[in-house]
Amino acid sequence: MPCWNLGRKGGTHHRLGWGGIQQAETWPHLSHLLVPMSRAGSHPQLEDVAPRIVEHPTDVLVSRGDPATLSCKAEGRPPPAVEWYKDGERVETDREEPRSHRSLLPGGSLFFLRVLHGRRGRQDEGVYVCVARNHLGQATSRNASLHVAVLRDEFRQPPGDVVVAAGEPAVLECVPPRGHPEPSVSWKKNGARLSATDERLTLRGGKLMLANTRKSDAGVYVCVATNVVGEKDSEPAELVVFERPAFSRRPLNQAVLVEGMVEFPCEAVGDPQPSARWRKEEGEMPPGRWEVLPDNTLRIVQLRPEDEGTYTCVADNSVGRSEASGTLMVHGKWGPSGSTHGYWLSSAQVLVCSHTHSAPPSLSPGPATRLSPSAVGWLKDGNVLVGAEPRTSLQENGSLRIIGLRVSQCSSHRVGWGKGHSGR
Repeated sequence: MPCWNLGRKGGTHHRLGWGGIQQAETWPHLSHLLVPMSRAGSHPQLEDVAPRIVEHPTDVLVSRGDPATLSCKAEGRPPPAVEWYKDGERVETDREEPRSHRSLLPGGSLFFLRVLHGRRGRQDEGVYVCVARNHLGQATSRNASLHVAVLRDEFRQPPGDVVVAAGEPAVLECVPPRGHPEPSVSWKKNGARLSATDERLTLRGGKLMLANTRKSDAGVYVCVATNVVGEKDSEPAELVVFERPAFSRRPLNQAVLVEGMVEFPCEAVGDPQPSARWRKEEGEMPPGRWEVLPDNTLRIVQLRPEDEGTYTCVADNSVGRSEASGTLMVHGKWGPSGSTHGYWLSSAQVLVCSHTHSAPPSLSPGPATRLSPSAVGWLKDGNVLVGAEPRTSLQENGSLRIIGLRVSQCSSHRVGWGKGHSGR
């Protein structure tokens, strides 16, 4: 029977019954010290409480074979028992099956020693809830999904080899393996990761695009697929950058005497190394009197007037074609007399040409009779100067003016007088 204890004073003790208070007139002022006692002893009686979830589980993304934990914490009186359900079915833990890879932790969380995932069942991926119960009822947590991260082995579209010409755009395509979460794509060139900040590179989806391809862009490229599982590299693909033919030495316009010889150089570079051939724009090549030297130079011997024309070197390789031309003028033989003279004028040298009506053309260093420029042409070592050399110009009287004279300029200069008549 519950009772109340009253404080002790002077060694006198009084017990008060539950139904009424025994005489205690001695200390009526101590009635506020009465304390209820439980039937079982000296502790207060606590009321039982239904379960409630105080920590709900949250979604988890984990790689196959890795450990994982779904958290759950419940309160109640008496302390509730916790169970877990996956996709509506109760989860078996090592309490029921000692060999299970799932354990119920003391606080109520569900621990996976290793997450299983496979196509033939026995997979841990799904939607989980924890349920807490005692004799007053139960409480159910919010749903939490356990996702198993996956990255398949096979690329849906691995990159393939690409061949482009320098200056053209290049596109390498890649579709990564299936995975969860969806993998991102990056690229490596010759084993080094490419920077996404390179202005010449564009990454769009799985495509790697290079604008205005350079020779230095050639190399071995690998597509890299990445998610939380890790990285997977595609099979390597090669980007080959060819160069169209270009000329390191071109044919020049030339004027040569009849019966003489002429050579037109043609040195072409490119990748692959281009092949070169010659053609004449006006008519056929001189029959039996021309040959192409090992360095692709065109040589014509025993020149005739009909050999005049434009000769074109054509350089071809697998990515393109380039052409370079030189014009040949064939003059009559030089007369036995005549010479050139020069004098200095500031930074330019002027070679003066003059003639008289009663004598063959000759050259002298003084004032000259006015000649039409179209009637005179100047040659240096047999090659046309005016028009081919930017530092030369033809004066109104037919004189040749050379600006910025160099030591190499000091060689034999000849003047041709009309066509088929010339002096030396």
